[in-house]
Amino acid sequence: MVVLVTGGNGQLGQALQSVAGNYPSIDFVFCNSSQLDITNLEQCKSVFNQFKPNFCINTAAYTAVDKAESEPEKAFDINTNGAENLAVVCKESDTILLHISTDFVFSGDFSTPLEMTKGYTETDKPNPTGVYGLTKLQGEQSIQNIWEKHFIIRTSWVYSEFANNFMKTMLRLASERESLSVVSDQIGTPTYAVDLANALLKIITACHAEPVEASYFGIYNFSNEGQCSWYEFAKEIFAQKDINIDLKPIPTSAYPTPAKRPGYSVLDKTKIKTIFGLTINNWEDSLSICLSKI
Repeated sequence: MVVLVTGGNGQLGQALQSVAGNYPSIDFVFCNSSQLDITNLEQCKSVFNQFKPNFCINTAAYTAVDKAESEPEKAFDINTNGAENLAVVCKESDTILLHISTDFVFSGDFSTPLEMTKGYTETDKPNPTGVYGLTKLQGEQSIQNIWEKHFIIRTSWVYSEFANNFMKTMLRLASERESLSVVSDQIGTPTYAVDLANALLKIITACHAEPVEASYFGIYNFSNEGQCSWYEFAKEIFAQKDINIDLKPIPTSAYPTPAKRPGYSVLDKTKIKTIFGLTINNWEDSLSICLSKI
């Protein structure tokens, strides 16, 4: 079984590389952006012809949320056109596509109190408020229109021991400063990239073991369990690492950014747990595992 991974040098790509040894039945092909530029259809076709993958995991994405507001064409090219190109070549080669999407496809403006909501389900209507979320949603739609054999996995607040992310930024800032202010009114769920990587590979091994029912394809949510604010996330990072720092909660209005963030973007994982029998760690437990590796 051949699994081709785009964006091999990114955070999720590196997380997949770190667990690849646990899946001896899979022949992994990791491609960075120079080896496989997903915005280049001919290069996509050439790489697929060379490796003939049974599955493709698309982790390549334009993820600079604020920069996307001033670089919409670049974000669109990677997140929408790139996804479309992969759907086209996956269809031509009968390759099952696993595509990573985001909680940013939602506005996060829940009308019911936060404690009453379980989070967004896969059938809730997307309503992105920025360029990044819009281009990721358009990428989802392109895949859905072109190739039915797909799994679109929406995730949130991804961090790990790899690449740049919120957790590593907090640890760095704590080594440089005595006090920090972190937004406390955006609620979501941190996702450990290694947990996401294992979830993707469990989907693949399940699909390889027996023919996939057509109804199984589609959109799924995956994050760790539980929910918190960015402030609570930072607080837990420092608590687990025994770091003493003056940490202050601030409202979103005190930290304006070019792109609007979802106020509440917890994802309901009932579907992925039910269909693929996944057991998902609480975010605090996975954070502990990740911090032990740093």
